[in-house]
Amino acid sequence: MRTGSGRGAARRRAADRVVVRREDGRHAAEASVDGRWLVLGKDGRLTAYGRTRGGLLRWTESRPGGPEWTGPEFFPVADLTHLSVVQGADTYVHFLGRREVRKGDGPPAVDIVHAIQYQTGRPVTEWRSLGNPHKDREKAARFGIPVGAVSGSGRVHVFVRNAGRGLMLRREGPTGKWLAWEDLKGSGVQDGLAVAAHASGRIEVLAGGGQDAMWWRQAEPDGDFRQEPNIALQVAPGTAAALETAPDRATYYWTDRDTRQLIAHRPGGWLIPLGGAPAAEPLALLRASLDGYDCTVLAHRGPDGQVMLTACGTENEQAGLWWSPTGEHSTTPPALSLDTHGRVVLATVSDNGTLHIARQSNGPGLALSPSLRV
Repeated sequence: MRTGSGRGAARRRAADRVVVRREDGRHAAEASVDGRWLVLGKDGRLTAYGRTRGGLLRWTESRPGGPEWTGPEFFPVADLTHLSVVQGADTYVHFLGRREVRKGDGPPAVDIVHAIQYQTGRPVTEWRSLGNPHKDREKAARFGIPVGAVSGSGRVHVFVRNAGRGLMLRREGPTGKWLAWEDLKGSGVQDGLAVAAHASGRIEVLAGGGQDAMWWRQAEPDGDFRQEPNIALQVAPGTAAALETAPDRATYYWTDRDTRQLIAHRPGGWLIPLGGAPAAEPLALLRASLDGYDCTVLAHRGPDGQVMLTACGTENEQAGLWWSPTGEHSTTPPALSLDTHGRVVLATVSDNGTLHIARQSNGPGLALSPSLRV
């Protein structure tokens, strides 16, 4: 196991930052967390994350498979404008935040911060700044929203749109030490990057742009990123998502900027309309075995907050999708995961900031049991 980047020391220094629960609304989720914010730990327990004023919220299954949960626990981290969650194959959970600190007149000081949760229910390490590649204060204030991926070797990769609308990368080196920011170029890059970390260890990223979408990928795990030819896609800002649907192949999903309809695409193939009327945010995506078939489960929030759910054979979207209302309403994008028994779990956040969990029932297909308020 790598212990570079001061991880062993960080683990020892990580204090229990949980604040005693208070009845002042502090533990109500007030903002969404980007990425897959419902994750399965090595011990078989699920964990859900939210964001509130002043920090991170965490709910944890009491035992593998539920149904009881503990939390929310509160971990303070000030001045975040965005927070993203990414999990590696080692099940470590990485948090990437965009921090914006006001210092008198002029633009705020903006940097990217990173913290880790090594095990289910354990403390979060101290938040470490990854900096900002812009030295000019005005440009630094326009630095974008971080999106992360973890390679097969456990190296964290952080992608961020820069002030000039190109793509920047900062990642860990072989020893765990953070390397310098790299400029991957690009033009007109939008926030809301879609990143796929393949089982092979390779990573690829799709970025919507003003005219076309831009696509970068590695030829080998932990290798350099090569920008592929642009793809004629009209991606609505902040709606792209990615899922590995075959060995070393990702399917990208987004909302079309002109039609406002959901689209699926595998580079080199056709555009596949998926219907639906989504909110301006990414789909929740999951590979799952349903009735013995390899399927892709998709969920999105409608403009009224109603959560819609569907499933199809993996890479068979062209056979048609039938979106069904779940009966759940959410103030944030929903999250999907498998529990320790392989059941699909849907997580949503209610109007009062509480977590709701709906789990796949024992019948055929993808029927969900009524949700439980955590």
